Amino acid sequence: MSNTAGLVIPCKAAVSWEAGKPLVIQQVEVAPPQAMEVRVKIKYTSLCRTDLYFWEAKGQTPLFPRIFGHEAAGIIESVGEGVSDLQVGDHVLPVFTGECGDCAHCKSEESNMCDLLRINTDRGFMLSDGKSRFSINGNPINHFLGTSTFSEYTVVHSGCLAKVNPLAPLDKICVLSCGISTGLGATLNVAKPKKGSSVAIFGLGAVGLAAAEGARIAGASRIIGIDRNPSRFDEAKKFGVTEFVNPKEHNRPVQQVIAEMTNGGVDRSVECTGNINAMVSAFECVHDVSLLIPMIKRIYEYVGFL
Repeated sequence: MSNTAGLVIPCKAAVSWEAGKPLVIQQVEVAPPQAMEVRVKIKYTSLCRTDLYFWEAKGQTPLFPRIFGHEAAGIIESVGEGVSDLQVGDHVLPVFTGECGDCAHCKSEESNMCDLLRINTDRGFMLSDGKSRFSINGNPINHFLGTSTFSEYTVVHSGCLAKVNPLAPLDKICVLSCGISTGLGATLNVAKPKKGSSVAIFGLGAVGLAAAEGARIAGASRIIGIDRNPSRFDEAKKFGVTEFVNPKEHNRPVQQVIAEMTNGGVDRSVECTGNINAMVSAFECVHDVSLLIPMIKRIYEYVGFL
């Protein structure tokens, strides 16, 4: 245990007090971890669109004040009672799709929607006692997705941490918590492009680049990147994108352009923007499988799973 174990830690956090209003950097108190919990010193955190979605509080129940953040990397500062697979000093990634390891879903080969740690976006407290580990002057601050990484220290359930190699650079691997694993995993595990196949990737942000990397790993021979920002094209080449289409450079729907390029359509399309028009294009340019990643996430958000 560290010399701060069992003590409340004062630290800086970015606190959201109201929907759509600027976050406020201020001192918060972070309570020690309770049973099956871990307190983590966050070294690096990134920003995901899901954070923005809940900060805007459009389409879901507002819950403020709150500390957002779920893409991060850090080092364990202390552990609570019952935690046996993690220890002080371990390098970890917080993950919002936690796994208890014991329920039927965790043991299933087809699902990881853990019965215990299934995400409820309206829950701003810890499961063990229904209380927050964050406070300001004794007033509780709500958690977010069980992670709340926009804080120098955070407390999460031990099942919501992935231990990583201490040699891995934390400033690089923090995006593995969500964006990279989303695009890469969706392409490899759901779209499953075959070797030599063609894949269209709509949107070349973090999720789209990860999807392209998944297509490259799977052996796709043609990976077509579609984006309205031409400055993203050079970077996308590093992730396996072989061809580029900028919809703004054509006077007809981009799905027609792609169909003409690929003799009627690609084998797989992966939509990574959440834009309705892009979703339509993704459906209409493909022969076999079209995967709409943001739509899947948005459905989970609405039903309280993500």
